[in-house]
Amino acid sequence: MKPYNYPPSEWHDRYLVQAGWTKSLRERIYQLSNLRNANRIMEIGSGTGVIISEIADQSHGQTYGLDIDHEANIFSRSLDSGTRYITGDGRTLPFPSASFDVTLCHFLLMWVPDPETVIGEMRRVTKREGWILALAEPDYGGRIDYPPEFDEIGELQIQSLFDQGADPMIGRRLKALFSSVGLVDIQVGVLSGEWTGPPTPEELESEWRTIAADLQHKLSKEALEDFREAEMEAWRSGSRILFIPTFYAIGRVPS
Repeated sequence: MKPYNYPPSEWHDRYLVQAGWTKSLRERIYQLSNLRNANRIMEIGSGTGVIISEIADQSHGQTYGLDIDHEANIFSRSLDSGTRYITGDGRTLPFPSASFDVTLCHFLLMWVPDPETVIGEMRRVTKREGWILALAEPDYGGRIDYPPEFDEIGELQIQSLFDQGADPMIGRRLKALFSSVGLVDIQVGVLSGEWTGPPTPEELESEWRTIAADLQHKLSKEALEDFREAEMEAWRSGSRILFIPTFYAIGRVPS
């Protein structure tokens, strides 16, 4: 369970930032899975609807979003009336088998205690020849921080994620997880890093809200503020590099 209790509007801002990180990758995966021609599409762990509403705008099919957070679903409906938002648990999806052409998730599997069960349920409700997409899952084990003074932040954040019950190394497991439920034509890759300038002020603020929440029991407010100011200066000077490998996986249900 995450230690921070933001209202849905603040989560929405955070999810928009995360969606920005993976936008180019999603476009490629949508093409590989022929998603825009699918008749029924569902996102598991849809949050505030950022990803599935994007798909709804690009697809002629019926879109569904499922999340365990009922308040998030109410918020999602207020922004996207065309998608059917449902409160439910990804480990026991409330749908008959073979209900969807495509099922997908985005930054979800690291937070669930048994990701194989969730992927197995995604397979169950996906039709034969249909696709299952894990659009983005991080692997903090490959994190790179530079200058070295920021290594401590990375190490503490990994430990904090473990403390919260997350799996910060989930990215490297995606191929094995997809294989374990019998998917075929599996493709797995990593979103590459590219730095052309500093993050926007909104991106930095979003990231530091998350870091501060993650590390509130590991560093004092003063130490966190010192790290924050040092990082802002590193971004301004052009010396900062932060890379967290973000994996994706795509697999097809066999015929």
